[in-house]
Amino acid sequence: MDSTLIVSGSMIGSGVFIVSADMARNLGSSGWLLLLWVLTGVLTVAAALSYGELAGMMPKAGGQYVYIQRAFGPLLGFVYGWTVFMVIQTGTIAAVAVAFTKYTAVFVPALSPANVLFSLGPVDISAGSLFAIASLVLLTWLNSQGVQSGKLIQNVFTSAKLIALLGLIVVGIGLGISSGVLSANLTDAWNANQTLLNPDGTIASVLPLTGIALLLAFGTSMVGSLFSADAWNNVTFIAGEIKNPRRNIPLALFFGTLLVTTIYLLANVSYLSLLPLTGSPTATDVIGRGIQFAEADRVATAASSVIFGNVAVSIMAVLIMISTFGCNNGLILAGARLYYAMAKDGLFLEQASHLNKNAVPGKALWLQCIWASILCLSGRYGDLLDYCTFASLCFYIVTIIGLFVLRRKEPDTERPYRAVGYPLVPALYIIAGLTICGILLYTKTFNTGMGLLIAGLGVPVYLLTRRGQRAIE
Repeated sequence: MDSTLIVSGSMIGSGVFIVSADMARNLGSSGWLLLLWVLTGVLTVAAALSYGELAGMMPKAGGQYVYIQRAFGPLLGFVYGWTVFMVIQTGTIAAVAVAFTKYTAVFVPALSPANVLFSLGPVDISAGSLFAIASLVLLTWLNSQGVQSGKLIQNVFTSAKLIALLGLIVVGIGLGISSGVLSANLTDAWNANQTLLNPDGTIASVLPLTGIALLLAFGTSMVGSLFSADAWNNVTFIAGEIKNPRRNIPLALFFGTLLVTTIYLLANVSYLSLLPLTGSPTATDVIGRGIQFAEADRVATAASSVIFGNVAVSIMAVLIMISTFGCNNGLILAGARLYYAMAKDGLFLEQASHLNKNAVPGKALWLQCIWASILCLSGRYGDLLDYCTFASLCFYIVTIIGLFVLRRKEPDTERPYRAVGYPLVPALYIIAGLTICGILLYTKTFNTGMGLLIAGLGVPVYLLTRRGQRAIE
């Protein structure tokens, strides 16, 4: 149960509450929107089923890093760990901390990004930035007190946000069936179009989507849903601290990803039950703005206001604060275990290889906190999400290819759990993942290229690290 809550809690952050607005603008179709969430769920569960076999084989702290290293050698394992530290984990932690601050500002307006305290060159330091960093320091300190402390926070916050999301789903769908909004949204559900905006936020044009254009829009829109469903693999980083990991991690991966992706799909059905898909950015009420133009893309807040009225802003702010705080706890809890495993192999700062008096990698936790805090100050959160989502997908593909490699290299190794649907399911994931990566490289060339560049820089860093080690020896 604890492992499943870690998977679920790490996945549910702020994404599901906001990304559907941008997806609706890109696709303009309820059918394609729901299909996108279905495909995200299928891909995520398929990857989790494949990871289950690797987790059963290698129940060690470090998870995906250990799998990649065993299948492909230390260089690629280091490049993965380097990318996780530079962008994937810390970038996600920073973005989630900013989302937490953004919704806290509903109650404490002084935390608004507009409240700039001072500037350091091109970087504006706001009260919100400092609050986001303070939340990371608090969670890092709590996790440094021992795994039981971090696990308790995770269980409480994950249970709270699951109950709240389920409540929104049940009430929303119930109202939608009786109001007719859902059936109206599902009329002509597959007529796709893309809404382009002027710099002032007004509609510039609406382009019909068919063929290749539809495929490109569909693949590009998956950045939002894939980011929302990411971090499910974090439980593998802490395998060394889970009871009976050979059994519990594969089960947690399957049930955790299945639970969350099902909730995500139903949450979007709830949105479509309460709000029209299309709308106008100049409308003055939530119905007129629709899902496409929900204020600040806060689709869940707009949907909730149909049920609860103006008090919905406060209700959803509290829910998202709970969600993001709990999500970051899971990310912080898990991430440091990967750097600890790398340091034990001599591939990270030596200080990160030590456990503190509470038997957790305290210095690795604080190193992660420092870099994530710097990213909080960068102000480039949207870019970071593109970088980390693309990079995560690339390494998921590499890891699942490693499943095939290890089946060939180590046929006799004990496998307490074997990937369901092997080789078809993992092969289909690889094909789908490569297709999405190709689309993102084409449509978001700069940001995805930056993600590849950050990963590629891991190669010379690895070579320099190994040369330094040989010189010491």
